[in-house]
Amino acid sequence: MKDLYPSRKNNRPEIMKRKDPVIHTDRSKDSLAPISEEQLDFYEENGFLQIENFFSKQEVSEMQKGIFELQDSSGGVSSDKVIREPQSDEIRSIFHVHQDDDYFNKVANDQRLLDIVNHLLGSDVYIHQSRINYKPGFTGKEFDWHSDFETWHVEDGMPRMRGVSLSIALSDNYTFNGPLMLIPGSHNYYVSCVGETPDNNYKESLKKQKLGIPDHDSLRWLADQGGGISVPTGAAGSITLFESNTMHGSNGNITPYSRNNLFMVYNSVENQLVEPYSGGKKRPEFIAVRDGVPTLSSSK
Repeated sequence: MKDLYPSRKNNRPEIMKRKDPVIHTDRSKDSLAPISEEQLDFYEENGFLQIENFFSKQEVSEMQKGIFELQDSSGGVSSDKVIREPQSDEIRSIFHVHQDDDYFNKVANDQRLLDIVNHLLGSDVYIHQSRINYKPGFTGKEFDWHSDFETWHVEDGMPRMRGVSLSIALSDNYTFNGPLMLIPGSHNYYVSCVGETPDNNYKESLKKQKLGIPDHDSLRWLADQGGGISVPTGAAGSITLFESNTMHGSNGNITPYSRNNLFMVYNSVENQLVEPYSGGKKRPEFIAVRDGVPTLSSSK
């Protein structure tokens, strides 16, 4: 399959325009959408959308209980799915929770979420990746700037920009406790990065990403084009949807207030993975689901 978004193949970065729509359902059918026309406009223009108080306090409490029970039970576990901080034994992320945990499988298949992502992607969907991210107070480390699609394309073989990430806030998000930062409008441009991808790069990149990190000039250009950087804040239970190519990152957390979230990636069943465009080995299933089976409640 032709590589429409080459990256990590040249010795200098390049910025190219997006070749795919942002919303894949016909916008003339927005009257049937599960979110408002204004929300769809915002997502299409900026590449992300926050919906505050999406989940009830009771639902949030159950999810919080679930993530900490999973953290406690994984404390002494040696597994590639349990990612620890680069300089400590603290758990940074736990992957594949939609498959390994019945409760989080139900959350991932919540019809309210599926209705939105089905509309954005214009088809049935499946879960490409799921994980819990923990960012404890005082010690939670940063996530460098990146486009998820660049990695999924190069290392997993995701052909087109037809995926959406969904973050469920399970702690209150402030401007100061390492929240998600996004560059508005960056989804309209693809930054081709430098550096050759070694096999098993994921073993290091999930702790600290070094490849697929845009150069400073490209990041500055994107921020200038989009009018700066957006930092969605809000109470636990809010959700943030962002397009697969939206540039994002987060600072470390040196405050007393933790910042935890449940993160899921929905991909169109019409955008199933092919061979990695890096030419390297496929990453494990817990990082990149390859079977493309529609989610249980998905109906488009």
